[in-house]
Amino acid sequence: MSIDHEPEGLGGVFVAHRAQLRGVAQKITGQRELAEDVVQEAYLKLSGAASAFSIQQPLAYCFQVVRNLAIDCRRRLALESTVFADEEDGLHVPAAQGTPDEYAISRQNLQIVDRVLAGLPARTRQAFELYRVGGLTQRAIGEQLGVSAALVNSMIRDATQALSGCRHLLARG
Repeated sequence: MSIDHEPEGLGGVFVAHRAQLRGVAQKITGQRELAEDVVQEAYLKLSGAASAFSIQQPLAYCFQVVRNLAIDCRRRLALESTVFADEEDGLHVPAAQGTPDEYAISRQNLQIVDRVLAGLPARTRQAFELYRVGGLTQRAIGEQLGVSAALVNSMIRDATQALSGCRHLLARG
């Protein structure tokens, strides 16, 4: 019972009423291209059903399959529209940019912080940078520097206190 060789069978009914089936799908999906896709998918599904079992009302069955697939398509599109954004939506979003004054102030602040950290002992600066920038734990820093975690804690505290002493310079920007 192949769908292609049986004009009175499910395939013949489907082909004979293809335009009406597409119309049903288009009413549900709202788009002709999607309706064509739904009808194509329905035909593929029905081609397997034709040989699997006997269908009493082939036309009603074809319409039901197309209707169900069109509803699934519409639901999928609705879900995708809430989850995914259009690709073009991101093209017109301006990049976060500061003014030249803000850049100058940021550079000055970094220079101040760099000068304060440069005035610290090398191990203290390294411990502070590994902790704040590198995200290492105090124990890992201690192992790396060959000192105890308590000493690392003291070095980080010393660097933090040194930087808090220049906070008034950073606030003027």
